[in-house]
Amino acid sequence: MDIENNGSGGAGVDTEEIESLERDTAGTAEDTAAESAEIAAEEQSAARESIADSVKTLSPSQMVMKRFFRSKLSMIGLVTLIVLFLFSFVGPTLKFLPFIWGETEMDTSEGKTVKTEKRLTYTYKNPETGETENYDVIWISETPLSLNIEAAPSKEHLLGTDSSAYDVFSRLMYGGRISLTIGFVVVILETLIGVILGGLAGYFGKWVDQLVMRVVDIFYCIPTLPLMLIISFMLDSIGIADKAKLFVMMALLTLLGWAGTARLVRGQILYLREQEYMMAAEATGLPVWRKIFKHLLPNVMPQLIVTMTLGLGGIILTEATLGYLGLGLPPEYATWGNMINVVSGQNGLKYIENYPNLWVAPGICIILAVLAFNFIGDGLRDAFDPKSRR
Repeated sequence: MDIENNGSGGAGVDTEEIESLERDTAGTAEDTAAESAEIAAEEQSAARESIADSVKTLSPSQMVMKRFFRSKLSMIGLVTLIVLFLFSFVGPTLKFLPFIWGETEMDTSEGKTVKTEKRLTYTYKNPETGETENYDVIWISETPLSLNIEAAPSKEHLLGTDSSAYDVFSRLMYGGRISLTIGFVVVILETLIGVILGGLAGYFGKWVDQLVMRVVDIFYCIPTLPLMLIISFMLDSIGIADKAKLFVMMALLTLLGWAGTARLVRGQILYLREQEYMMAAEATGLPVWRKIFKHLLPNVMPQLIVTMTLGLGGIILTEATLGYLGLGLPPEYATWGNMINVVSGQNGLKYIENYPNLWVAPGICIILAVLAFNFIGDGLRDAFDPKSRR
């Protein structure tokens, strides 16, 4: 009996101890699982923070700027354009420098000496023989000029002077002001006209589209350069040869250049107005002006910016062509175009051979400006392209 009782009592004690051990083990397991879960959560949080620190989210505009500044040609064009603007708009204000002159300021110091040769024939009659003899004499005279015209490059005139005693280097800066201003003003004006008319044609369609596109076709048929030549001759004949001619030139270039922008905007809006977000905007009852200016035009702006930058070079070339042909501003107003006009006159060969300082520098400025605008335009086109990965 004692053995059985001890056995049963021992069994009871063992059961309680086992149950307490199981409870302790379960609690320890729960604590361990909780601690493991907390550690895992902390590790995940730390991993997320490290990923957030190492990865930066870029907006669409930031992605465009990053792709643009990554292009070496775009940066070369941008730096060149900034240098040209500083040269043209800031350079003439540095009057304290000895080689900065006014746009129409002449160098009245004594210029070079002009040697003139004149052939004379004398007849001599010998009193003894009565015979006559003819003698050819060359009369040489040296006259110092009162103006320092066509001077060679020096410390006072970095690129010399022209035939009117104007400083070529200073006029190069003033010429950049007019040439670059014409380009930007004309591009902005023709873009505004093209956006308005092209937007109306693309959004409303039907008879509005037909009317605007037929007007565009008419302007595409007009030969730009011959018309500019005719109007320039007309302005000269009626006595308009001052800066008013500049405004007429800008108005004509704007009038003849908006058709391409209008066609581009019209095609883009025809495509965009069929997109899902435009259908949703129409379903919400937004007014027409808000759908155009908030949803359509912002999506057309990338193409417009590229077109504007590429068109600037063409406008500068057109102005230079008119100036070269003598149909731009009068000679006293400097532009890069009329500065290279010196090689187109009767003495053009003389200037080409003996005075390259008068026409090489304006030609280089024109080339640099056109290349800079084209490089920037190409860079913007690649930057705005969502498929670009360069």
